[in-house]
Amino acid sequence: METKKFYPLRPIQRFFIDTHFKKAKSTMMNVGMLLRLSPVVDMERLSDAVNEVLKAHDIFRCRLTINPDTEDICQTFDGDIIEVQIEKISDEEFELLRKKRLKTPYKIMNQPLYHIYLFETPTAKYFYVDFYHAVMDSVSIMTIFRRELNFNYLGRHIDETESYAQFVAEEAITFPDELEKGHNYWRNMLSDFDAEKNLPPVDVKNVQAWTKGILDGTFKTISEEFFRTTRLSENKFFLAAFMMTLAKVTSSKKTLATWLDNGRGKDEKNQIMGLTTNIFPCAWDFEEDMTFADFFNIFAGKIRQELDYKKSLDIVYNEGLADDVPSFMFQKNIVTDHFTIGNTTANVIDMPPNEISAAQNSLDLKIFAGDDGMYKWRLTYDAGRFSADSMKKFIAAMEEILHVVQNKDTRLSQILS
Repeated sequence: METKKFYPLRPIQRFFIDTHFKKAKSTMMNVGMLLRLSPVVDMERLSDAVNEVLKAHDIFRCRLTINPDTEDICQTFDGDIIEVQIEKISDEEFELLRKKRLKTPYKIMNQPLYHIYLFETPTAKYFYVDFYHAVMDSVSIMTIFRRELNFNYLGRHIDETESYAQFVAEEAITFPDELEKGHNYWRNMLSDFDAEKNLPPVDVKNVQAWTKGILDGTFKTISEEFFRTTRLSENKFFLAAFMMTLAKVTSSKKTLATWLDNGRGKDEKNQIMGLTTNIFPCAWDFEEDMTFADFFNIFAGKIRQELDYKKSLDIVYNEGLADDVPSFMFQKNIVTDHFTIGNTTANVIDMPPNEISAAQNSLDLKIFAGDDGMYKWRLTYDAGRFSADSMKKFIAAMEEILHVVQNKDTRLSQILS
């Protein structure tokens, strides 16, 4: 009999799972969308294409379980694939599903970690796809899954796929000295975090903690043309501006944030379906005055060096060192408003908010590069602490900073005064 293989959780997986346990009835870890399909889509062909993708990648066999030797949560990759079937229902039944029961919290232990449904009503066709965030990231969903689904629908099958289980096993190989050095680095960085000093002032009372607030918009003072001209890293530039905004809004020279790295690099791991991302803390003390150009060069170099400590990030998650720290994410070349199926376009339609949504971070800024050369943003925040007005002021401050720092000779003291 073959011995059952247990794989450790990646540090970020454990962080997501522990965060979810604190708010277990929340849909905060659901990552997905509802799509309205073109009337000409062949639903049988689409269901076959979806099932082919599921069978090709071991991430869809992932189950969270308890390792009997360590008595800790781990993962296996030998679960059954739950094949997708077409459900024919009335328009009224579908509308009730959309509003009340389609997006539900995951029961994560020994259960499939995806919800995929195909619906056909007398007037429309729908595709709902939803993954547990601790096993799937946005690159997997919006790039790899979408591409392979369309390939299969068109009859172009993917011959080889990369194993997520193998990726987890290889990443788990560590050396004690390397880990200890990184642990000390992250502990020292985050030891000074103080929510009263490093977060915007609390201006809300009598609202339940972790109530989810969301604001959306587009930055008006910066476009892709600036980065084509300067060849600066968009990710690091916006992260630097985010750090400066925190300093300005909090009137604190010392700033702390976390940022998301997709963990894939330019040439490696690009075909792995799963969660390869890492969340890195970063810190900066704006006490020393210098030009923005000098600051950015030093800051970008510091970020590159910190990637060497990624295997020690477990200490950040396990000890909750960054649980309340503001977070930042930049995404490019990830289309979030439609899928291409055959020669048709399936458009995302809204899922109404529900009472089980919750904020994951105190303050979470996501920036998306749009096809029009502009940068959209989404600010998710704890509405139990911050009002919408104060968050609008935060974005306004960042907009001003983005405008000013395009003059690289501007001094930090001028910006943060």
